[in-house]
Parts: sequence; C-alpha cells; structure tokens
Amino acid sequence: MPKISVEVPQELLDDLDDHVGENGKFVNRSEAIRASVRKTLDLLDEIDGRHGRLDDAE
Repeated sequence: MPKISVEVPQELLDDLDDHVGENGKFVNRSEAIRASVRKTLDLLDEIDGRHGRLDDAE
C-alpha cells in the first residue's frame, strides 16, 4: 500500500484523535483517514451522479 504524507492542522488532528483508540471508532489514525477519504469520494460520486457527470463505466 502506498504511503502519503500530509500536513494537518493541530485542531483537526486533535478532533481525529478523539475518534481513535480503545474508546474510539477507529483502531488508528490511518484507518480513520482512509474511512474519511472513502466516504468523501462516495459523496462526491453521488453529487456527480445527480448532475450527470459520471461516465457509464463507473
């Protein structure tokens, strides 16, 4: 799996950390970020679909 590096504002990282760990929804930061990216891309696909911007192959 490729690795990427991003800069994240501390406020966003603090919020992310509230959802990670034993009492959180995610095992680690990477899982949380992957889930967020997937959900965002799905939402963008839905929006594009409503506006007729998706190819038939998708």
